[in-house]
This record gives sequence, structure tokens and C-alpha cells, in this order.
Amino acid sequence: MDIDRLDLNLLVTLDTLLVERNVSRAAKRLHLSQPALSTRLTRLRELLGDPLLLPAQRGMIPTQRALELQAPLHAALEGVRQVIADTSPFEPATAKATVAIAASDYVQYSVLMPLALALSREAPGIRIAWRTIDTATLDAQMARGEVDLALTTPGTAPETLRMRTLYREAYVAIVRPDHPALPGPLDLDTFCRLDHVIVSPEGGGFHGPVDDALAAVGLRRRVALSAPGFLVVPEIVARSDMIALVPTRVANDRVGRVRLLDPPLPVPGFDMAMVWHDRTTTHPLHRWLRQRIIELVPRTPGEAGTDAI
Repeated sequence: MDIDRLDLNLLVTLDTLLVERNVSRAAKRLHLSQPALSTRLTRLRELLGDPLLLPAQRGMIPTQRALELQAPLHAALEGVRQVIADTSPFEPATAKATVAIAASDYVQYSVLMPLALALSREAPGIRIAWRTIDTATLDAQMARGEVDLALTTPGTAPETLRMRTLYREAYVAIVRPDHPALPGPLDLDTFCRLDHVIVSPEGGGFHGPVDDALAAVGLRRRVALSAPGFLVVPEIVARSDMIALVPTRVANDRVGRVRLLDPPLPVPGFDMAMVWHDRTTTHPLHRWLRQRIIELVPRTPGEAGTDAI
């Protein structure tokens, strides 16, 4: 092979094709027309002496030679990107870009809202597209460039993605301030007697970890309402005699509208992490954005984060 005829654009094209395995999606990611991408693929086939990708019923299938090239090629390109990133300082005030971030409604409120407000001051040319997270398709969405960053629990993050834990979240019980059944602290019997609101992200679920904990001590509660997200729950509780367990970051901003109480039994919290694809690891904008999120989001309410990324 004549390496003098092999330019970096052809290698980037091959790397993208091997990820997408679809000409139209690869062309979109590379900002090329399909004929232009097909021309590059023809040149790659000639230079490497291999078909590389074969037409299939859905997309394209890589040849054995292409599969052997995929990992070292990607690593080599990441090395080039790292060199460029280290010598190209990022200027937030003048940067222009659109970044897609996937998260649940609770994380959009507690993490992305502070980020959006900070970017409006520090990086007004960066647009953020909030997307509802779908962990089942997240890996593919990130590989295709449809999602750049996601915030989810570590256990639901695809193993192929990079991850950084942001904080540990705890639960608190909430009721309306003048709830007639709760003049004082919340005890377990009262907790079980009240009607509960729970959150079921998949929709329609009426059972959760709290029910398992109650069952272990021979108790049960009545779940009157199953909601798809946390943000609406404080408003429901504030206008009813129902009770709910919600993340502390959601409840703290509703003090006055609702009363915060310690749960009468141990309720495990959860970790929240941000995850991203290798393709954005060394990109100056994305490195800055991930670091900015760490700085903006305390590990626990009231505690500032200091770790670098």
C-alpha cells in the first residue's frame, strides 16, 4: 500500500463507517453527501486491497480485514485527537456548538438546569439539547452522535461507555405542610396508612424497593398513584394528603410547598454518573463541559465537587 496516498480524512471515514455500518448515517456524521462518502470508500478499498464493508439487508457488514483494523485505527485516531486537544486551548466565550445530553426529568432539573444557566453566561454560543434518556439504546445513540453525554445510574450505563460518578443521592419523605395525620415526626405505622405516590419511569408500576423493605418486616403500604417522573410528585403531594419518597435534590427546592421528613425505615439511595463515548473523550469542548458539570453539581446537597476529569 502506498501510504503517501492515504490522508487522515480517509481514516476518519473508515472509522466512522465501521461504527455506523450504514452509508447514510456515516455521511450525516461526517457532513458529507452519500456520493462523496462512497467515493472515499472506493479509494479506501483500492488502497487497502479489501472490500472493507459489504452490502447487507440492513446497512453493511465489515470484512475480517476491516474488523482487524477497527480497534487499532480508532486508537490511533484518538491519539491524534489527544495531541490536537492538548495544543488547542478551548475558549468557552467564543465557542459555537450544539451538545445533546440525555437524562431523566429529575436529572434535567437538578443537574442540567444549573448547567444551562451557567452556559448562558459563560458560553452563550453552546446550545444544549435535552433528551429523555433511553438506556437500552444509549450506546448506539452515542456511537451515531445522536447523544453526546448522558446522566444515569452506574448500573444502567452500558459497559462500552466511559463513566464518571457525580454524586450520591438520598431519599426524603414529603407531605403537605399542614397534613392532618402528621403533627409530629413520621412513624412507620402512619407511613403505611397514608396513600403513596411512587415513580415508575417505565410507566404504570406500583411496586418498588420500599415495598420490599416493608414486606421484610411484615408490613405493606397502599400506592395510590404511579407517576412517570419525580418533578410532578411534589405538586401532587402539596395538594393532597398523599405521601412520597423523592430525591433530596428535588425536595429541597420545594420547602414551603411541602414538608420534608426522615423516612421511618432505611431507604437505599443511588449514585448518579455521567457517561460518554470514546469519540468525545479528548474533544476540548466536551472535556470542558464534563468538568463544568462536576464543578456545578455538589456530591451531596450543599457540598461542592472538586475532582477534575
